[in-house]
Amino acid sequence: MINRNDKRPIYDQLVEILRSKIENEMYPNEKMLSERGICEQYGVSRTTVRLAMAELEHMGYIYKRHGKGTFVAALNKNPQNLMDSYSFTDHMKEQGKNPSTKVLSFEVLESTNYFAENLGITPGEKMIKITRLRLADELPMMLERTYLPMKEFAGLTEELVSKKPLYEIFRDNYKEVIKVADEEFSAGLLSDKEAKLLGVPVDSACLKLLRTTYNKDNRVIEFTLSVARSDKFVYKIRHIR
Repeated sequence: MINRNDKRPIYDQLVEILRSKIENEMYPNEKMLSERGICEQYGVSRTTVRLAMAELEHMGYIYKRHGKGTFVAALNKNPQNLMDSYSFTDHMKEQGKNPSTKVLSFEVLESTNYFAENLGITPGEKMIKITRLRLADELPMMLERTYLPMKEFAGLTEELVSKKPLYEIFRDNYKEVIKVADEEFSAGLLSDKEAKLLGVPVDSACLKLLRTTYNKDNRVIEFTLSVARSDKFVYKIRHIR
């Protein structure tokens, strides 16, 4: 309970109380007490509750749904660091997890101006679009939409992509050596379809990733747009002077 003699701010104490309750007593997506309910239960002001809830949301313990209330986030004590490796398969194996992939679609399309520019090809030129759901220990983790220049990967089939990691296909079947992969990260909200595929509530927070992969000749061989569950990944970076 709140200790009025404690030198720590009351909202700090409330954060710790609620954090402990979430970790030990509550379940993912369980609804939290209302602000009024928390005020009454712990004898604190509405301002204190709002400060504490904002802190818990920032820490990733809770999320809000407009008009419906505040809910417990699906906590993960070992979030994956997206900077460790650009191969999802390799990264999950390093974490002792069993990675798997579901190919949701495999299409050959004419490239629009946007994708042509990002793939370094001519607008209207053929490209391959692969939509995949990435899982670890059967838990959905990431939804990827990958675009490949058709001229670099002629003969690629959905069957092969379903059986073998894409980067292994690059190396073994097409002798493509990856030189560098550039990634951009941004925060966002999942669409209804994305949330359903990832098994989380609609409007859940996500990490959006944009990856451009180059071969040893500095040609783009992959352009991927992904959404990752924000409760299962963490993005870390170290700045050195």
